[in-house]
Amino acid sequence: MTDPQRHPDAEPRPSGPDARRSSRPDAGAQPGGPEQPGGPTPEGGRRSGLRNPDKAVRGLGAGTLSLEALVLLLAIQPIRVVGGDLGGAAIGVIVALAVACVVLAGMMRRPWAWHAGTVLQGLLLLSGLLHWSLFALGVIFALVWAYALHVRRVILG
Repeated sequence: MTDPQRHPDAEPRPSGPDARRSSRPDAGAQPGGPEQPGGPTPEGGRRSGLRNPDKAVRGLGAGTLSLEALVLLLAIQPIRVVGGDLGGAAIGVIVALAVACVVLAGMMRRPWAWHAGTVLQGLLLLSGLLHWSLFALGVIFALVWAYALHVRRVILG
């Protein structure tokens, strides 16, 4: 090992887990940084820092709709036990909403799927006429969907 006192021009080498990374000449460069082509530009390129922002936003929308479908299906029995007059038609509406959520979750690549998801939240709120707890679920998921739309607008611009 060389001692910096023997070689006054030599820079001390860092030790530890970052020693190998920092010894490379491009260690400080970030992938997609301003010095590389395709990096973020001040005029409005990739602002979010995500590798694929479209895919991330689609995943958020699909995850939200999938969770909504699961909650709707799991809510059928507790609503019946709590004392709701939940007949066959009301259960059919809940299952139809859950199926629509799953179908829309699979179609998030389409730009109209986001609008259809918003309509779906309105239908869930409207199903609150069948039972008050469906209205409560509609309010909760409408707020979650509004947040997902906000995140989409912030990330994609």
